[in-house]
Amino acid sequence: MKTTRLLFLCILMTIPFFGSKAQNCCVKQTNMQLLALNADFKALHAAPEPFEYTPKAGSKMIEFPTSDGKKGRAFYVPSQKPVSKVLIVFHEWWGLNDYIKQEAERWQEKLGGNIDVYAIDLYDGQVGTTPDEAGKLMHALTQQRGDAIIKGLLQKIGSSKQIATLGWCMGGSWSFTGAVAAGRQCVGCVMYYGFPEQDIKRIKPLQANVLYIRGDKDKSISEDAVLQLQKQVQATGRSFELHHFDAPHAFANPSNPAYDKDMVAEAETFTLDFLRKNLRL
Repeated sequence: MKTTRLLFLCILMTIPFFGSKAQNCCVKQTNMQLLALNADFKALHAAPEPFEYTPKAGSKMIEFPTSDGKKGRAFYVPSQKPVSKVLIVFHEWWGLNDYIKQEAERWQEKLGGNIDVYAIDLYDGQVGTTPDEAGKLMHALTQQRGDAIIKGLLQKIGSSKQIATLGWCMGGSWSFTGAVAAGRQCVGCVMYYGFPEQDIKRIKPLQANVLYIRGDKDKSISEDAVLQLQKQVQATGRSFELHHFDAPHAFANPSNPAYDKDMVAEAETFTLDFLRKNLRL
């Protein structure tokens, strides 16, 4: 038993979110999967309080084909008139729950309504309600499946739209992945304490500016890892805007019972300015 625990601790020490560097995308995703089952990481996420949300008229779940022969899903909040601007929202490790659906509609309103919003479902319809459930879902999400869902949604959106991405925690990391996948279509990427990408090959194709919201009391993501991402993003010629908050991990997660309204409001002023500037809203 002691040998098994020692081996697991050694593996965790390689996780880039605690400061070490991954060598490729496969290592990155394996590390995320390992982290998902770590007791300390689970402890950073209080179980969401029960919540049911009735979407407004017009909002709906949609499906689209993916390259692996499956179907992808997203919660779609359409603008009342045809638009060329799109925001893709990436859920936290709980999945596409009603909190995220509410956020998708709220962000559309905050951006003036003239934008289509898609809250992507990376868990294929599954939602976690406890840290153990969420950990298992995050652990089961592979890089290949996540990439296939993102690319499927991008094909659904079409090549004529201008895109921005936004996500929290696990979704912050996938927000960056989505921004890279969207290429020149993506003009802005918002990461709320997302795990920094470590693979330079997956950073170099980035065409979007990045906004990173960091909680300085975050015990799961080192500041050095964030600063390294900032350096690598700026090396691509894109901007990296970093804002610090005296807060722990997940302070802005909408499903977190410890959601900090004051800090969230301040963070959202930066996010709104960033999205309006880059999407030219």
